[in-house]
Amino acid sequence: MSDTRMIIVSACLAGIKCRYDGTHQVDAAVLSLVREGKGIPLCPELLGGLPVPREPCEIRDTAEGRRVFTSSGADVTERFLEGAERTLRIARDAGAAAAILKSRSPSCGSKVIYDGSFSGKIIAGMGITAQLLTENGISVHSEEETADFLAADDPQKKNENARPA
Repeated sequence: MSDTRMIIVSACLAGIKCRYDGTHQVDAAVLSLVREGKGIPLCPELLGGLPVPREPCEIRDTAEGRRVFTSSGADVTERFLEGAERTLRIARDAGAAAAILKSRSPSCGSKVIYDGSFSGKIIAGMGITAQLLTENGISVHSEEETADFLAADDPQKKNENARPA
């Protein structure tokens, strides 16, 4: 990467067992960023005080606005908001201009999330943290976009991609 600014990354993508089910979903490119000192692994849900493991959570639109509920019906919105705010503070302190976050997560989903029915249905939308970061000028990408995001930020890779075959 040509820019030395830090990138916020979902901790589960860096191999940290912090997902709701106590697992990780390591992504090799994200792990490399962390090992190279270019990525800061964070879990907004842990920063909001939620445990590992924890009940699955999904976002629902309610009369009170967007709320996050556990599969048993507990409203954990305040925990998600607290984690998002803490993530934003760390991102600002680190001078991060971008984040690579776990897709479909109620915190980190950047393009799609689960619909709140706990049926596995995916809808267009953003997680709580992804939305807050975006609203504050931080570019948010999913792990599915990591290669393209990193290549777009690397002039050497841009040149390699532009060369005729």
